[in-house]
Amino acid sequence: MDTGGRVTQEAVTEGVLFKRLKNYSYTHLPTVHICIYTVHIDYIQIEVCVTDELFLSQNDSRPMYLQIMAQIKQKVRVGDWPAGHPLPSIRELSAATKVSVITVKRAYTELETEGVIVTQAGRGSFVTGATDIQNELARIELNKHIDGVIESAQLLGLGESEIIALIQHAIAERKQP
Repeated sequence: MDTGGRVTQEAVTEGVLFKRLKNYSYTHLPTVHICIYTVHIDYIQIEVCVTDELFLSQNDSRPMYLQIMAQIKQKVRVGDWPAGHPLPSIRELSAATKVSVITVKRAYTELETEGVIVTQAGRGSFVTGATDIQNELARIELNKHIDGVIESAQLLGLGESEIIALIQHAIAERKQP
């Protein structure tokens, strides 16, 4: 400590402060405030739209229609929305999520093109009745993960045979109890 009773950087780094504190009883320890670093937090406005069924974020880098599509596919893939399940109307989903009707319409149109949903005039949109839609969506998701593994392995400089050997090794490890 310096002569004014303030804690100096040298006293902290050389342990002088701690040596002097050992001489005090615990009931008479002085209050010492040491600032190690300062954190500046800027206010960031996060706008999130949540419905009972979908969670959309303004801060997600993906466009809103892709967020809508991804979440509907996820619900179908995991079985939350079985075949024939009615989707909210375009206007209902637009109002609930505060997203443009055009954006929701685009998501529904692309989901219909991909065969995930069907739209019946005057009745609305429903999860397609195709029995293998869950498996198809799961396979698409799996292919994305496989592509990621291959890309990562190639970035590490691994060749095709090395990637295959690693995958075979991982499968063999899973078989062992």
